[in-house]
Amino acid sequence: MKIVLATSNKHKVQEINDMVAGSGIEFILPPEGFDPIEDGDTFEENSKIKALEAWKISKTWTLADDSGLCIKALGGKPGIHSARYAETPAKRIERVLREMVGISDREAEFVCAMTLVNPDGKVEFACRGVCEGSIGEKPSGHNGFGYDPIFLIKGTNTTMAELSEEEKNKISHRSQALGRVIEYLKGLQA
Repeated sequence: MKIVLATSNKHKVQEINDMVAGSGIEFILPPEGFDPIEDGDTFEENSKIKALEAWKISKTWTLADDSGLCIKALGGKPGIHSARYAETPAKRIERVLREMVGISDREAEFVCAMTLVNPDGKVEFACRGVCEGSIGEKPSGHNGFGYDPIFLIKGTNTTMAELSEEEKNKISHRSQALGRVIEYLKGLQA
């Protein structure tokens, strides 16, 4: 089964295909012209916007995700603005660390909302994955991307960036949500 992944990021398509290897499901990039306006107020709304935009140009199964970092002490920021919190990944990390100076409650979570749209253009399934943790005092690790170097996994002193891709794919917010989508799709095929 082929499903259009509502992204223009080839790396994300590869990462998700690696996660579902052996499932009989393959994710592909959307046709040319995919350019959604993510103006929702939640991860769920933005995920739905992207999934429906990909469906409009492909008219087949589409899956979208919207994800980000939510920090309790910052009122959930950067939240849906995670990818636009500053100009570069390094500057986004710098901004978060600057905003966290003097804050002892460093609780945070990575959130991923996924929306699956069927060939009729209807939302077939939606879910959310969450990875709990906290914000470290300084970056550590060289793997992953985004906020991974400052995100300490709950119950550990290990950042997401210190995990291998394989280890991260077992616990990440995206892998949790994707697991639920794959289980749902397997149920349809049964």
